[in-house]
Amino acid sequence: MAKPNYAFEKRQKELAKKQKQQEKQQKKLATQNEPSRDDVTSQAPRGIAGRDV
Repeated sequence: MAKPNYAFEKRQKELAKKQKQQEKQQKKLATQNEPSRDDVTSQAPRGIAGRDV
């Protein structure tokens, strides 16, 4: 029976953890860069006499 390769398992676990952290960071940055819903609606084009279209 083959003996377990603990170093390989540890490395794989570290890589998975690092990948998860990077995805979380990207998601966090994406939500910060998106304009909020209030900002989008306040920038909507106006019709005649300033009324909403």
